[in-house]
Amino acid sequence: MPTDLQRVVDRALLELAVQAAGVGTFDLDVATDRLLWNDEMYALFGVDRADFGERLGDAYDRIHPDDLPGVTADVAAVSAGGAYASQYRVRLPGGGIRWISARGRMLTDEAGRPVRLVGAAHDVTAQHERVERIHSVVDSLAVGYAALGQDWHVDYVNAEAVRILGRPAGQLVGGVLWDIFPATVGTVFETSFRHTMATGEKVSFDAWYPEPLDAWFEVRVVAEADGVGLYFLDITDRKRAAGLAEQAAQRSALLATVTEQLTGTTEAEEAVGRLARLVVPALGDWCLVSLPDDDTTTGDRRGLRDVGWWHADPTRRALLDEYALSRLGVLSEEAPLIQALRAGQQRITEQNATAVIQAVLQPGSPAHRLIAELAPESFAVFPLRGRGRTVGLLTVMSSADRPPISAEDVVLAQEVAGRAGLALDSARSYRQQRALAEGLQRSMFTTPPQPDHGQIVVRYLPAAEAAQVGGDWYDAFLQPGGATNLVIGDVVGHDVDAAAAMGQLRSMLRGIGAIGDAGPADLLRQLDGALAQLMLPTYATAAIARLEQDEEMVERGITRVRWSNAGHPPPLVIHPDGELAELASWHGELMLGVDPGHRRTESVVVLDRGATVLLFTDGLIERRGSDLDEGMHRLRTAAAELAHLPLDDLCDQLIDRLVEGHPEDDVALVAIRLHPQDQPRPAEAGPQRVPGTVPHDPADD
Repeated sequence: MPTDLQRVVDRALLELAVQAAGVGTFDLDVATDRLLWNDEMYALFGVDRADFGERLGDAYDRIHPDDLPGVTADVAAVSAGGAYASQYRVRLPGGGIRWISARGRMLTDEAGRPVRLVGAAHDVTAQHERVERIHSVVDSLAVGYAALGQDWHVDYVNAEAVRILGRPAGQLVGGVLWDIFPATVGTVFETSFRHTMATGEKVSFDAWYPEPLDAWFEVRVVAEADGVGLYFLDITDRKRAAGLAEQAAQRSALLATVTEQLTGTTEAEEAVGRLARLVVPALGDWCLVSLPDDDTTTGDRRGLRDVGWWHADPTRRALLDEYALSRLGVLSEEAPLIQALRAGQQRITEQNATAVIQAVLQPGSPAHRLIAELAPESFAVFPLRGRGRTVGLLTVMSSADRPPISAEDVVLAQEVAGRAGLALDSARSYRQQRALAEGLQRSMFTTPPQPDHGQIVVRYLPAAEAAQVGGDWYDAFLQPGGATNLVIGDVVGHDVDAAAAMGQLRSMLRGIGAIGDAGPADLLRQLDGALAQLMLPTYATAAIARLEQDEEMVERGITRVRWSNAGHPPPLVIHPDGELAELASWHGELMLGVDPGHRRTESVVVLDRGATVLLFTDGLIERRGSDLDEGMHRLRTAAAELAHLPLDDLCDQLIDRLVEGHPEDDVALVAIRLHPQDQPRPAEAGPQRVPGTVPHDPADD
């Protein structure tokens, strides 16, 4: 048992420790309301013993009025016993403020009645000032901040958080996070908050919070001593701007793709048919592209056809296939599609689209049933406008789970439709100009004669890359003495001037050749002289093969070929046994238009009846990326394989094999097959066709 002296010593030591620590003590007698303080307590309150009445009310008079209700509530809360804790400000005599933190305990008697409240207090002004400085800094942040305790109560929010969350601090501080913001439960918000609380790891994320905030937030969660801290920004405007930028990029990409698909090709109709795949799902859930015939007048539905369609949902594409193949024939004249075609103006229906479309479809038709299964809720029809006419229609459909087409998308669809319309109109103009050009060029070519027993076949294929006429030509004519002349030529250039020069050259050569029996070299020499005399600045290659016979040759069944070449690829000969031969090397004499005094020469070869002679322009054998020798090799290979065919088939298949679709240059071809003269003219050669002035063929005797 401690002695009385020990108790005195212990008490003295305790008092010394309390004094050294600056801790004030208080002792309140509940029954008498007498309040006893030690010297340090008087110092904390800044009063002398003489000025203090030792009553609880005297202490209350020195507590800051804003804090007094909390202090009295704290004292009342321990009236039945237990621990006491409170923080408050005291007003110092000089006008200053001091923060006091007090803790104590209510002592009770044997009956449990409160007897005395004893405790200690110390100065926490420095800590509060530090906290206030921190709060001041945090409040000045342009970032929302909230401190959450371990129990998920909100302990603190800064001014920016109050602004962003749209609630006063009093409605936030002290509340449970999940109760204040119930939409966080079960989302990335809750998952991230709990993860940081459990592990201490930082987490950052962007997320949308629904009503009442209706905003995007950038959130950073960090571990703190008593819980977690949330730093957050409202990034709704940033997200909206990013979304608009992304939409703008997508729109630009769509327009670029549409432009790429539609330009640089003469097959614009095929490209427009693929347009539906490009605009789905950017403008709608499904789409159809419809075109009228080229010669359809504005507003006339005749010839209207669907050329392309697409659905974003692969499982519904078969339905759309059926609908697209069946709808146009059962549409009434009141259909928005027909109205858009007639007026050249867009038609937009924002709701009940299925019913609207069913009303203009023939009841009981497959299309009437199919549109109900496709179930569009809204649609828009955009005319594809060309130059002064509607050249097509773009129909965009959307289901009920997608809003009607927006104003921005309408602008985009109009741009797409405009580009498609111009491409279609340009292609239409191209086709018309090309047909005109081809017709003009073909009109310059006469039907070849058909001497007995020689069969002549001609072919001409214009280049695919231009609508202008070119400078390639062929010809075949008989001279007064009965000789047959085959001509092939190519004027330098690929334009109207080249075509005009070609027409002049061909006409002059025909005129020179038809009035006499000059041989090939003399004909080329005279043509070269005519170019110089008429001052025609024209350069051209040409080759002439003259086939002739006398009575002895007829009896022997042979034909003499005399030919001359002005810089043109040499003719190709297919002998009756299928063997091939070129009539000369590649290096012909000087082309026409260079030197009118150039000496022209002739070569002579004798052919058996049944032989075939081919004259052609370089468009038949020339290909980008390969030279003419390679092209000639391809020609020889194909000719050897096709030698057994009738002449018409031989020429057609040679072009098919060597040109492979659309030629890069004009292709002209003239060929003659020397059928045996001791037999009737073959049926595939057709009837004989020669001028009446030509001498009688001895083979007919």
